[in-house]
Amino acid sequence: MYQFPIGAMLESFRLPTAEALATAEKIGVKGIQMYSTNGEHAPENMTPAKCAELLDMLKSHGLVFSALCGDLGHGFGNAELNPQLIEKSKRIVDLSLTLETGIVTTHIGVVPTDPNHDRYKIMQDACYQLAEYADSVGARFAVETGPETSADLKRFLDSLGGTKGVGVNLDPANLVMVTGDDPVAAVHNLKDYIVHTHAKDGVMLHRGNPEYIYGVVHPVPEEFQGIQYFAEVPLGQGNVHFDTYLAALDDIGYKGFLTIERECGDTPEADIRLAVEHLNAVMAK
Repeated sequence: MYQFPIGAMLESFRLPTAEALATAEKIGVKGIQMYSTNGEHAPENMTPAKCAELLDMLKSHGLVFSALCGDLGHGFGNAELNPQLIEKSKRIVDLSLTLETGIVTTHIGVVPTDPNHDRYKIMQDACYQLAEYADSVGARFAVETGPETSADLKRFLDSLGGTKGVGVNLDPANLVMVTGDDPVAAVHNLKDYIVHTHAKDGVMLHRGNPEYIYGVVHPVPEEFQGIQYFAEVPLGQGNVHFDTYLAALDDIGYKGFLTIERECGDTPEADIRLAVEHLNAVMAK
C-alpha cells in the first residue's frame, strides 16, 4: 500500500475562494492548486497583505498550495509574444514562493517532433529562460503533459541543458485523450522531471493531429473542423488506469500531490468527492 497526498484545483469547485477552501476541507483534500494568471490571484494583484490573508485562510482549513497554474493561454511558440509572456511567468514563479509552494505548472504549446523546426527553437529558448529563472530562485517551472508523447517531451526537456528549474506536471488524462500515450510509460520516461501531477480521466474519441486540436496551425483544414477528439470524464470512468499509474509513481519514488482537476460536468463537488474516493480506494489496495 502507498499513499500520495490528494489535492484539487481551486477553480474546479466553481465557488468563491472561501467557499471552495471550506468545501475542499470537508471533502478531505490536503492541497490546492490555483490559477494565478489574471483576476484577483494574478501576481500584479496579490499584494503582500493579500498573500498573507490567503495563506491564513488556506491554513485555517488544514490546506497547503500544491502548485500554482501559470497557463497564460498562448504557449511559447510565438517569438513576438514571448518576452511579455516570460516576464509574466517569472512573476507567477515569484508568487509561488510567497505562497509557499515553488511549483508553477503550464502548457507550453505543441512541441514539434522535428527539433530543427523554427517553433521548436523558439520554445526551447523561452523554456530555458524560465527554467533558469526558476532554478535561480529555488522554484520549479513544470511543463504539463498533453499535446506530445512523453518520449517527445523528454527529448525536449533534455535539450534544455539539465537545468534543475524545469519539471513536469504529469496529467495522465491529457496523454490518453490526445496522443494515446500510456501514462505508466510516461511516468518512467519523465521520472527525473515529475514534480506535480493532475488526477484527471478521459477518453480519446478520434485520433487527431495535435497541431489542429490545439489550433497551432492556421487555418485548420475544413475536414478537421468541428470534430470532438476527446472527452474528459469523472475520474475512474475513463481510460486512465489509476491502479497501474499510481503504482508507477510509487515505483519512481514520487511523493508529491495528486491534484484533482475537473474542467467540465454539472456536479463539480460530487465529481471531486468521487475522485477522492476513487484515489483513496486505489491506494488502499
